[in-house]
Amino acid sequence: MGATKTEIFTAQQNRIALVAKALGHPARIAILEFLIKLESCFCGDLVKDIGLAQPTISQHLKELKKVGLIKGTIEGTNVCYCIHEENWKEISELLSVFLNKKSKGTCC
Repeated sequence: MGATKTEIFTAQQNRIALVAKALGHPARIAILEFLIKLESCFCGDLVKDIGLAQPTISQHLKELKKVGLIKGTIEGTNVCYCIHEENWKEISELLSVFLNKKSKGTCC
């Protein structure tokens, strides 16, 4: 498999691509919606609500945490996950700027 050559793109382009990849699975969108609604939860709650197996939920949580959309804190034997508010705001602004760019010409 060839190299992705991410170094030829700007930091902003790479950041948007990583976030878009993390958002590219409906289970991750469902997890984010669940966390937004409850403000925090334990992984077991997600398994019951979303209906996927524990290892699958854990893998999706790992991907969301990797890009900074969520954060987790250890509470006893559980990890409590919630939206990472500062990163959420930064990512929201980054995507908003990107999605609000307009073409200067006319096209098909």
